[in-house]
Amino acid sequence: MQVTGQSLIGSQAVLSTGKPIQALNPATGAFIEPAFRGCGAEELDRACALAAAAATAFRNTPLQVRANFLETVATEIEALGHALIERCMLESGLPRARLEGERARTCGQLRLFASVVRTGEWLDVRIEPALPERQPLPRSDLRLQNIAIGPVAVFGASNFPLAFSVAGGDTASAFAAGCPVVVKAHAAHPGTSELVGRAIQTAVSKCGLPEGVFSLLFGTGNELGLALVSDSRIKAVGFTGSRSGGMALMKAAQARPQPIPVYAEMSSINPVFLLPDALQQRGAALAEGFVASLAMGAGQFCTNPGLVVGVRGTALDTFLHAVAQAVSGVGAQTMLSPGIHAAYNDGSGALAGHARVRPVGQGAAAEGPCQCQARVFVTAASDFLEDEVLQREVFGATSLVVECEDWAEVERVAQSLEGQLTATLLMDESDLEKAAQLLPVLEEKAGRLLVNNWPTGVEVCHAMVHGGPFPATSDARTTSVGTAAIQRFLRPVCYQNLPQALLPEALRDGNPSGVSRLVGGTRMVPASA
Repeated sequence: MQVTGQSLIGSQAVLSTGKPIQALNPATGAFIEPAFRGCGAEELDRACALAAAAATAFRNTPLQVRANFLETVATEIEALGHALIERCMLESGLPRARLEGERARTCGQLRLFASVVRTGEWLDVRIEPALPERQPLPRSDLRLQNIAIGPVAVFGASNFPLAFSVAGGDTASAFAAGCPVVVKAHAAHPGTSELVGRAIQTAVSKCGLPEGVFSLLFGTGNELGLALVSDSRIKAVGFTGSRSGGMALMKAAQARPQPIPVYAEMSSINPVFLLPDALQQRGAALAEGFVASLAMGAGQFCTNPGLVVGVRGTALDTFLHAVAQAVSGVGAQTMLSPGIHAAYNDGSGALAGHARVRPVGQGAAAEGPCQCQARVFVTAASDFLEDEVLQREVFGATSLVVECEDWAEVERVAQSLEGQLTATLLMDESDLEKAAQLLPVLEEKAGRLLVNNWPTGVEVCHAMVHGGPFPATSDARTTSVGTAAIQRFLRPVCYQNLPQALLPEALRDGNPSGVSRLVGGTRMVPASA
């Protein structure tokens, strides 16, 4: 399949006329053909109109049809073969093995959501039969189920060109909920986005769904994204990116006559706490694990360990010495784009030039145009607590170690933190008491708590939470990874005293959909489940 530079508006491929976008190979600095023309108001209006027209039919598709659609999307992405991986390598600088794994994750989560759709658990069906004889007042027949919220705008992420992009978790969970999706492609990998978009477009056609179930738009700057979020036909937003970008979308969504939810994943430094006995007994091993996690993928993960907290002393000194040795062996790695590379250099440079920060160690110097040099710094807890600059995320392979005078200061650091995606405890069994002291604080700070694991790597499964209190995300009640992500794009509807013929299938007597239901307060699970 050839990359054409066209936007995908429903079933059509459209050559737009706006400002051009051209992908850049971050490993070489060379531009990649073709140029993609940005969409204007006409294309955006057409995509949103088609999505609105498709919304009712798509949310009412039988569960089996919708599940088959998700599986067909996965199959069509796989059918792109080497062309997809090779284009993505050019646009991202990521190695083949990483991208093949990311493609497998993308298709795996589509199929996982297909299995979720079939069970119908997400409908959360609740039935309270009528009580006509109840005194002093009778009760009407009441039945509840979740329905799709409506068309969703999804913004492709820079750091996962497949798994958090056109067919990534936001799109998969929105499709599973029954929501049409309008994607704004990320400017760093437009060719990859077009290829995946065409795979979805093919799946829509093969499954006989309305063409407005999916559209893909290209555009530079903030204008198109803000216009998309401001369109009255869009009912929710999924976004992964910078805090400034997420905040701009939230502001636009709240300024609408009808505000809508924005599910934005934005920034996190993912603190790691070195508990005293673990640090004493295995500090060198912990240092190796830390550097491996920090340097993975040039540190371009939302869950990269950007902060390490421990108590000053010989054990922490041993840890820092081992970190210095380990990071010195880290080679320079190509970052995803010139913009990410420039921001990394600014953030890392701010730490390097800070009067209250000293270096621990660094990796090999950058040689290519977008390569990052891994770096680790250390500062005193008192300085960290007083200076907001030291608390900022540096997106890439840079981390800050915070030296605390005692355990009480460790607790103060924990209490001072903003919302995070993850918080990690590295501990031995003899550290249980101190871990128990930190845990209630960290439960309020993070969406995922880890013990003796590193936060990089997010398992796509039923139990995963990839979210957290602001500014990690805009809504701490949700997740962008895992099957619970479907809940973002649903809303409950109660049907009171409706005749059987008007009820959704899952609410009808006899349970023709075969889904689990709460009937009169008792969970009723079909025998076939």
